Amino acid sequence: MRAKSCAPWFRGTVTCAVLFLALPAVYPVQVAQRFQLSLAALQAARITDSEPQAGPQPPCGRDRIPPYPGLDDSPIVESWSKSDLGREWRPAACTSWAAVGFTTLVVTAARFRYTSQVDGLVRHIGAISELAGMCYWSTTHQRWQTLVVEAHALNSLESGQRREDFEPGEMIEGKILYFEQVDNLSGKAIYRMNIAEASADRVVFDVENVSTLRYHFIPILHPGEMQSIYFLDRESDSVWRFYSIVRTGKNANGLIAGNESSSVNRAVAFYRYLVGVPTDQEPPAAR
Repeated sequence: MRAKSCAPWFRGTVTCAVLFLALPAVYPVQVAQRFQLSLAALQAARITDSEPQAGPQPPCGRDRIPPYPGLDDSPIVESWSKSDLGREWRPAACTSWAAVGFTTLVVTAARFRYTSQVDGLVRHIGAISELAGMCYWSTTHQRWQTLVVEAHALNSLESGQRREDFEPGEMIEGKILYFEQVDNLSGKAIYRMNIAEASADRVVFDVENVSTLRYHFIPILHPGEMQSIYFLDRESDSVWRFYSIVRTGKNANGLIAGNESSSVNRAVAFYRYLVGVPTDQEPPAAR
């Protein structure tokens, strides 16, 4: 894995290469190119297919939508619009999301190789400080940029005190944890992380903002309007499955609506971070 930061001023801090303990980079550059082909095919299908589309179906006892790709294939990244699913779309019950509808909705499904115990995965999820330096491709500026400028765990929501990263022993089923993150566009915000499931073969956690996200002092996402959920399931001793849904609420400010490519690139950035792929690896998911 290479060591490269996304912006010149970021040298000397955590870089994008220090990502997932000893996890290998499982998706080479030539495979990553298929992201763009998948997105192009998806957009073409929307133009030609007038039938109602099924929404995302996470791995909760039913067939997944989209399905997992082959182990050596690139992740499947799919997004939906309100015209696809309607303004009152309801998330699957296993997400525990009560709000209906969305402004942006992106799903990533993948398989990746990982041979260590589940504690390694859990430790990486809890290493909030290592989110700093995560990169994504900015479709506006047409270059790699730092997505997460700074991040740290909090002792509690009430105290707001900074603390060390969460340890695996804290990442137990039913645990609620809080952290603060500085996004390159929306600035500083506090997030809640819920450990929904944690076992040797399955980890499920979800994240949502508990403070308002702003762009140049303009509120763009109120509490609970930025939600994501991640399903990690062991397939074998050396293979895991990844499935995520990232959603912004239907009342989100119009400033963040209509940029599907940006939503895709941000979702893929976290996927790459979690499984050990350099987040600024060429090519980006969408240009």
